[in-house]
Amino acid sequence: MPLLDVKSLSIGFGKAPLVVSDVSFSVERGETLALVGESGSGKTLTCRSILRILPSAARLRGGEINYNHGGHTHCMRTASPAEMRRLRGDRISMIFQEPMRSLSPLHRLGNQVAEVLHLHQSISAAEAKARVLAQFERVGFVDPERAWNSYPFEMSGGMRQRAMIAMAMVSKPDLLIADEPTTALDVTTQAQVLGLIKELQAETGMAVILVTHDLGVVANMADKVVVMNKGRVMEAGDAKDVLGDPAHGYTKKLFAAAPVIPATAAPAQTQEHADLILDIQNVTKTFTLRAKGWRAPQVVTACRDVDLKLPRGKTLAVVGESGSGKTTCARVALGAITPDAGGKVLFSARAGEEAVDVHRLTTAQRTLFQRDAQMVFQDPYSSLSPRMRVVDALTEPAEIHNIGTRAEQREKAADMIRMVGLSPDMLPRYPHAFSGGQRQRLSIARALTLDPTLLVCDEPTSALDVSVQDQILGLLEDIRDQAGLSYLFISHDLAVVARIADEVAVMRAGVIVEQASPDTLFYNPQHPYTRALIAAQPKPDITRPIDLGLVAKGAGDPTGWPEMFRFEGHSAPALRELEPGHMVRCHA
Repeated sequence: MPLLDVKSLSIGFGKAPLVVSDVSFSVERGETLALVGESGSGKTLTCRSILRILPSAARLRGGEINYNHGGHTHCMRTASPAEMRRLRGDRISMIFQEPMRSLSPLHRLGNQVAEVLHLHQSISAAEAKARVLAQFERVGFVDPERAWNSYPFEMSGGMRQRAMIAMAMVSKPDLLIADEPTTALDVTTQAQVLGLIKELQAETGMAVILVTHDLGVVANMADKVVVMNKGRVMEAGDAKDVLGDPAHGYTKKLFAAAPVIPATAAPAQTQEHADLILDIQNVTKTFTLRAKGWRAPQVVTACRDVDLKLPRGKTLAVVGESGSGKTTCARVALGAITPDAGGKVLFSARAGEEAVDVHRLTTAQRTLFQRDAQMVFQDPYSSLSPRMRVVDALTEPAEIHNIGTRAEQREKAADMIRMVGLSPDMLPRYPHAFSGGQRQRLSIARALTLDPTLLVCDEPTSALDVSVQDQILGLLEDIRDQAGLSYLFISHDLAVVARIADEVAVMRAGVIVEQASPDTLFYNPQHPYTRALIAAQPKPDITRPIDLGLVAKGAGDPTGWPEMFRFEGHSAPALRELEPGHMVRCHA
């Protein structure tokens, strides 16, 4: 008898057509089932129905959901509220896709994770804290005690996702429902988390329902695969069959859209930096954390001695794990954060113009700079106001800068929404009426309304399914070529970077450890951390699993690296040019 058995599940909203129709699957103990499909295919609604946490307007229209535990079958459709409370979070846990919307902003992370143990188990506060700290360490927190005492808003997106994963797994459930559990994580942490889930499965016989758009993750984790599109099952079967020889056209389309590191290489070439739009020089940024009691304030170095040059019309990608300093560098480049003494950011909007220091601008210069340099944020949910119609969101930048009449501003908004592949008919809608991929397109459209020359893209595709990601990357490439834009592209996805970047800088713990063109970096990586990033990149091939040993070695303590790269504390060696255009942080 399977642990979970879903039969002919159908879900609808009001009198509208069914959004999930006749979906069936089963999960055995210790097994991993992957639900794969594009955004809006019904994957998350299907999983939420298991725990009866559907949106208030959604209704189960038909089907059965049976959970078998301890020789007893629980009918999840008819179980009492008290029975559901006993099962949720203890026997059946769920990792949600958006941790900021799932974590309380008013409570420390440690207390929120420990609450699961206090609710379902008779356990002392000290024992609960010890178990939570151990779980924090297993999901990749370098300082578990600091994570325990932190609030969600003090953590990066990847750190918050780690806390969500720890919360779901701390009680060692029978069934773990993981809804896009690694989309906000860098590839090395993703590899470690996937390895952790496998370890727990081996220890406890836990079953996993994995909701994902990443076929590489599916290849590394899944025993069975169910492919969904528009609420229906397109293809289902053993992972080796579905991934090895997909039969349905939709499954083949997903494979075609999946980004991969190209199979061909090119020799390194010296980059010409004559005409720079952005020149980041010797930037270091430290933050002082609040003190507790009589303790001295803690100083954290987000980035150190960063030098980056972005030629006009090119794309410079900065890759690295969560907390490596990527976003801090981007915010310093845009003038949102002031660097420590000695750091400088020079910006030249157009060829031939004298470069200005971004952090020493007059009021008039800052207004011009804010028109010329725009940012596309990682989370379109947060960057678009839920109370503002799309037309108002797209015309607001022009209003702030007093550009054009109201009619001209609306016409510009219509032009921008067409440019990103959406219809002007959508302008009166609110952001909640759009899918994740459409919201990201709207964020890009908003950033382009002032005709900038520099676009800073902070993980613009990390939360998107592969087909939408492919469309967004194509859109960014087209806009760059048409408008002559320059991109500072922040990402943790090497396959995405390989496609769009002209040069790549790899960051770890606030310093650049290697820098070169993609053709050089991906085929002749020298630094152990770069090699770990490449090894951690999941491939949609069931015969090529992630090498967790290589990942752990390169992503681990620098004191364990080969002698040429080894260092302790902040005494990292200098960046050296090992071959033309290929910089590596190593000892001479």
